[in-house]
Amino acid sequence: MTNKKQSKELNLSKVAIVVIGNEILSGRTQDKNINFIAGRCDKIGLDVQEVRIIPDIQRTIIKTVLELHENFDYVFTTGGIGPTHDDITAQSVAKAFGLKYEIHKEAFKILEAYYKPGEFNEGRQKMVWMPENAELILNPTSGAPGFSVNNVFCLPGVPSILKSMLGGLKNKIVGGQPILSHTISLRTVESEIASSLTKVQDKNKEVEIGSYPFFHAGKLGVSIVLRSEDQSKIDLCNSQILEFIKEKKIEIVDR
Repeated sequence: MTNKKQSKELNLSKVAIVVIGNEILSGRTQDKNINFIAGRCDKIGLDVQEVRIIPDIQRTIIKTVLELHENFDYVFTTGGIGPTHDDITAQSVAKAFGLKYEIHKEAFKILEAYYKPGEFNEGRQKMVWMPENAELILNPTSGAPGFSVNNVFCLPGVPSILKSMLGGLKNKIVGGQPILSHTISLRTVESEIASSLTKVQDKNKEVEIGSYPFFHAGKLGVSIVLRSEDQSKIDLCNSQILEFIKEKKIEIVDR
């Protein structure tokens, strides 16, 4: 696949994550999926560049999916594919792409076999309604599959179920080299190293350099995180940072 949407910082396919659910926006439920998806993307060489949390409102889902579909290589949505009235992700994605919203025959067979006689009720049957020609994402935990349409992958909101399903995407996603990282923690403040860090970044365009303040053991500090697909470039960048740290006599700390 020719990638026309590569990250400026990392030469990788770009990913957006959409968390769908009023329960997240209201604070009733704490999201745990963003961290897991982002970590998995790092390991398979995908660069997560945007995360959105949106309500269970069809027009918002449609607008968001279409916008991200156009601007990212892969879009992951979580939530809204269950059996209740407010689970409207599948119907919304179908409308977004102008597709029929219909019973997916393979999904129906999977759930019909999964549940005991009499348990495959109307609510559960709602989970087999998907956009036409959707590709299934198998669910080894609770049976009900997710699905993908174009570059949009729709997953459940329950973290344990989502985790078990991500492994099934290996053959559907083209990643790159795993994103490597290295962290240097310093006993300093950002203003003391800002100028020097900018110079290092200017010399190392293919390494993403992040600066993150922390408070530990009653003292302020800064963690510098280097990210790249190339270990040699991280090493070069690290040596330049260690050089100005030595000049400024800044203490390196373990965290």
